[in-house]
Order: sequence, then C-alpha cells, then structure tokens
Amino acid sequence: MKTITLAHGNGGQENNELISKVFYKAFKNDILDKSEDAAVIEDGNLAFSTDSFTVSPLFFNGADIGKLAICGTCNDLAMMGAKPKYLTCSVIIEEGFDKRTLDKIVKSMKEELEVNGAIIVSGDTKVVPRGSVDKIFINTTGIGEIQYKGISSNNITSEDTILVSRDIGAHGATIFASREGIDMNTNLKSDCASLYPQVKALIDADLKITALRDATRGGVSAVLNEWAKQSNICIEVEEASIPISDEVTGICELLGFEAMALANEGTFVLAIKNEDAQKALEILKQTNETASIIGSVSAEHLGKVVLNSAWGTKRFLELPTGELLPRIC
Repeated sequence: MKTITLAHGNGGQENNELISKVFYKAFKNDILDKSEDAAVIEDGNLAFSTDSFTVSPLFFNGADIGKLAICGTCNDLAMMGAKPKYLTCSVIIEEGFDKRTLDKIVKSMKEELEVNGAIIVSGDTKVVPRGSVDKIFINTTGIGEIQYKGISSNNITSEDTILVSRDIGAHGATIFASREGIDMNTNLKSDCASLYPQVKALIDADLKITALRDATRGGVSAVLNEWAKQSNICIEVEEASIPISDEVTGICELLGFEAMALANEGTFVLAIKNEDAQKALEILKQTNETASIIGSVSAEHLGKVVLNSAWGTKRFLELPTGELLPRIC
C-alpha cells in the first residue's frame, strides 16, 4: 500500500487494511480496538460517533445528502443501543454552490433530526474555491444516551441467531442507477432511513440483543465477515433466506454486482439470542415485511462466513474487494 486508491474507501478488505495499518496503529486504545459502529464512553452511558458524507449525486430517489448525513450518524449511535441526542454539523461548500439547493439539503437534515428526537448543537462552515471540492461535503458527529447496555460485535456466540431488518442493497443499486442515468421503470429507491425507532421497539420488548450493525459500505457481506473475525466464530448464512428485491436483483444481474456487497443506509444486521429470534422478527416485520432470519453461528470455520445454497452446496462469503461504488455515502 504505497498510495491511497478508491478501493480503500469501499468498506471492504482494502478499507480494513487502511484503517488497521494506519489509523488503528497510530491511535490504538481499548475503546477504538473494539471496532464498533460508535464508541461507548462514560462508563457505558454514552455512545459517540462521527461520519463524513460525499455522496454523488447529491439528490437521489429516496433521499439526499442531507438526510443521509443525519441518518448515518444517528444510525451508528442506534447500533449501540443509544438514543441520538446531540449532533454537530460541519460543511465544506464549493464556491458558487446554489443557495436554494443548500436550503433543500438543510431542510432534509432538520426533518430527519425530528425523527430521531435529536438536535444540532454546534457546527462549522468552510467555503473553498471552485474545483477544490465537489459541490458539498458534510460531516456529522453525534452523542447518544445508551438505553440498552452490553451490545457488542465482539460477543457473538453459537447461542445467537442472525437477522436482517429488510431487503438488502437498495441504496447501492439506487445510487449507481442514478449516477449512470439508468431508467429501469421500477420503484427502486434508497433504503435511507433512521433506525432508532426499530431499535427502540426491540429494546422495549425486553429482548436479549447481542450485536447490531448497519450494513453501509461493503454491505451485509462486510458486516458478517467483520463479526466472524471479531468474535472468532463461523456465521452460516442460508442463501435462500436473504431478502433481495427484484429491482436490486435486476441491477446486479445487469452489471455483475453482488447484492450482499452493496451499500445500505436503512438496513441493519442483528445478532440476538436464539430464544428471542422469532419475536425480534415479528417486531422488525412491523416496519418492513421483508425482514428475515438469515443465519446461525457455528464453530465449523472460525473467522469465516459460509453461504449455504438451496442446492446443498457451500461456499465462503468473502469480504468485498476492489472499488465497488465510490462516493456511495
């Protein structure tokens, strides 16, 4: 790794290499080493996370960069069982950017903050010369109050069942179709949404939650591979149980993508105790009927994800590699 490539931002193998060999090496500490969606701080009472958004195009079917910026950080907090409370917002704006477009983006942010019951309490604005940045980049940092303690992707065992909250790959497929001007005459749109309401429903039902992770860059494939390595387990996934819409399947078949590796912005993976799996599924289906139990945990191939086909064959589901789709979030 002599230079940084677009592949280093894909959420897959190259991205993991960059983070571990550069940033984790320099900033190593016990909190960072847990490699969760958000840092758990203040004796387990608060969750803390930050994210930057460079998506292209700025507006796409289902959302825009403003909604995405709030959902992204609030969802990271929610994945640690935290209610989003306070956010900061920093923007880098290119000279000449249209003021009405900026107003639309900020309006989307305001509306999504209301969904989460959170507020912006601080921020920063920079304007740079034309060509120094592509229109607008946004960073949001958030603090949330943890409602359910003990969630960790380092504690998954054979006593857990793996679920996904809805059909996968919609965001990645939507961004690519919009970027390339592909009109499929379908209802394909991004899944971009705030996840705290669903997490709160799971918590209120008093279920035994082990781990949560929103499947953003690198998709469900990246989440499962990270979990398998962090907890030193084997995750076995039933291919027939993975919910994929016809629209996403069409994009994948047309362009050779793997739906499991496509980014999501309103879909999460859940590891929950076996006895609570069915109840969790019922709760998730109240929001989206496509929620599904997709796998279990074993000791067959530690640190690996195994995909079981409907024909009785098995193959490893590897961590995504290559560029995939840059500027996806």
